[in-house]
Amino acid sequence: MEETRLVNPEETEKERHQENRLRPQNFSEYIGQEKVVKNIEVMVESAKIRKQAMDHALLSGPPGLGKTSLAMIIANALGSELHVISGPAIERKGDLAAILTNLQAGDVLFIDEIHRMHISVEEILYSAMEDYRLDIVIGQGPAARTMQIEIAPFTLIGATTRSGLLSNPLRDRFMANLHFDFYHPHELAQIVENNAAKLKIKIESDAKNMIASCSRGTPRIANRILRRVRDFSLVRGKDSICPNEVSTSLNLMEIDNSGLDRMDRKILTVIQDYYGGGPVGIEALCATLSEDRSTIEDVFEPYLLKEGFVLRTPRGRQISDKAIGHLDEFKEF
Repeated sequence: MEETRLVNPEETEKERHQENRLRPQNFSEYIGQEKVVKNIEVMVESAKIRKQAMDHALLSGPPGLGKTSLAMIIANALGSELHVISGPAIERKGDLAAILTNLQAGDVLFIDEIHRMHISVEEILYSAMEDYRLDIVIGQGPAARTMQIEIAPFTLIGATTRSGLLSNPLRDRFMANLHFDFYHPHELAQIVENNAAKLKIKIESDAKNMIASCSRGTPRIANRILRRVRDFSLVRGKDSICPNEVSTSLNLMEIDNSGLDRMDRKILTVIQDYYGGGPVGIEALCATLSEDRSTIEDVFEPYLLKEGFVLRTPRGRQISDKAIGHLDEFKEF
């Protein structure tokens, strides 16, 4: 279910290739996250002046906010090659050692979901980040010895959605720890306008604002909705996206103007109709919805809690007055 939700901020395998054409190519094209971008620009310029590798940086925040795009821009600005890998894909120390020894001077290594690396693999990074060398232990027991391998100076860009899961030794080795926040609607509207141009379709001002308002503060979701609305407009023979096309498309996708989809509203409706608005225990709620606890807590609840539709109390979940008003307004869904 998680992969099929249009409002799921996680990147799908298909989108990994689709989004490349929509990604900003330089700092001037990058919309939002102004403080993060300004810090990175200074680090890049300093590295150029010093003619050394840029300091390591950790990018943290919810998925879909542009961490990978920024890593690509950093590599472009440095004139370096970008190597991209996911933390869970690095299963053994030798895998990471092979990657590090193949880096050229000044290269950028981007590790997505870096918090999901195993601690034994992570330890390889300590000396690599600080001294540009690998400390390899050969043998076991009393006969074990350490062999040091020099590696080229490089820049590590780590991306994480759960920075609290990073070990302190790894976190402390990043010179910059930069956090990404959700986007404002006007920033998302600008992103939608820019990407509509890349998709070679015009979009009216009110239409881009409608898409921005239901994108949960996340560019990836805005891009996903934009592509679906684009398809709908093309099928209807339109060469421009107007508010009517957006409204009709959102109804077909069952997404309302607050970014809630059918399952979000179902959760709110169940709490309201079955449990009088709550509070209700999470186990009872899961049983009524026929969903497992982790799906409710990890997939659906975060946005409902963030936007104040659901409240957590010592006795369980309950819906807010905002949620009750929202359900009354969108009964047609």
